[in-house]
Amino acid sequence: MTNVLMVLSAASHWTLADGTQHPTGVWAEEFLEPYRIFSEAGWKIQLASPSGAAPTFDPASLSEGGAGSTERVAEFESRIADLQPVLQHPLRLDAVNAGDFDVIFYPGGHGPMEDLAVNEDSGQLIVEAVKSNTTLGVLCHAPAALLAANDKKTGDWVLKGRRMTGFANSEEEIGGLADKAKWLVETRLVELGAEYSKASEPFASYVVVDGQLYTGQNPASSVAVAERIVADKS
Repeated sequence: MTNVLMVLSAASHWTLADGTQHPTGVWAEEFLEPYRIFSEAGWKIQLASPSGAAPTFDPASLSEGGAGSTERVAEFESRIADLQPVLQHPLRLDAVNAGDFDVIFYPGGHGPMEDLAVNEDSGQLIVEAVKSNTTLGVLCHAPAALLAANDKKTGDWVLKGRRMTGFANSEEEIGGLADKAKWLVETRLVELGAEYSKASEPFASYVVVDGQLYTGQNPASSVAVAERIVADKS
């Protein structure tokens, strides 16, 4: 059986440049759709978060605009309710070992920009995954977690030169938060030496695969990146 670890932000806010706390968390679609796809593939799924804290779902992801329709909001809320026994008890990030999993997957939302981007346990989990060639899926704003993946011996970023995508600056601008942020995912990835690319149109589904690194640009990429991982692992 394929073992999957889904690493979730435990943040309920994102601190903006002026110190304002913007409500956030895990983007519902980016967790629920991959979880469904991995479950339907018969894979065993475990969750982890900093300190083993239960995740908060970004309220915008459970709005009609964020989910796409009122019917979709109801569906997401129902699925979250059904998964409460799982969501309430994630593993602690400092207690997980990359070698125990075939796939490690990070959903987005702005939450990872608050906690996982500076979380050493998450960073070292990613380092271990990269060095062992474990399948690593990272979606939307979750590439923020990749920023902490520095080799302890050399200090080097282990993903330098790798092809990837993530939430684009243009998408952050359309969402109205680009000029309020301390930093942006696309900009930081490029600064660190990633070979970043994005879809020709904002918010279009876009997936980049570089070896065992699978990245999706935005919420619309949730299904595509998870299905690609399942197809390649089958």
